[in-house]
Amino acid sequence: MFQLVRVTDELPGDFERLRSAAAADGYRHLDRLSQDWLTGAQRFAGDGEALLAAYQEGELVGIGGVTREPSETAEPALRLRRLFVHPGARRNGAARTIVAALVHEGFDNATLLTVHAGDATASAFWEAQGFRRVTGRAWSHELRR
Repeated sequence: MFQLVRVTDELPGDFERLRSAAAADGYRHLDRLSQDWLTGAQRFAGDGEALLAAYQEGELVGIGGVTREPSETAEPALRLRRLFVHPGARRNGAARTIVAALVHEGFDNATLLTVHAGDATASAFWEAQGFRRVTGRAWSHELRR
């Protein structure tokens, strides 16, 4: 079972462990999250925005957020981003739990949710979560309410 905690004032104390694991896997999006958080460029604090940390037995195992879609859209849209689950906690539902909460949160404030899958593995994950692949957009997948 996972406990989801909304991140508001500061990144979790053990965020560096998660960021290091992402970097070791070749992903830099948690570096960007850290930098944006420190500079105030992105704090996941606007309407409909949220950053959630997932804990299992008191240990930070994953993180993910939802922000306003940065590209122009014809309808209210939010983007799920910065999703990462520590390799030691994968395949046990952590990512699905985070995404389900973010989708629920997102659909309270928008009719369109988007993601930008960085690779084939991410693409397959988002499709398994119900997102549909799109082309010609600033995002790779979308989910409509």
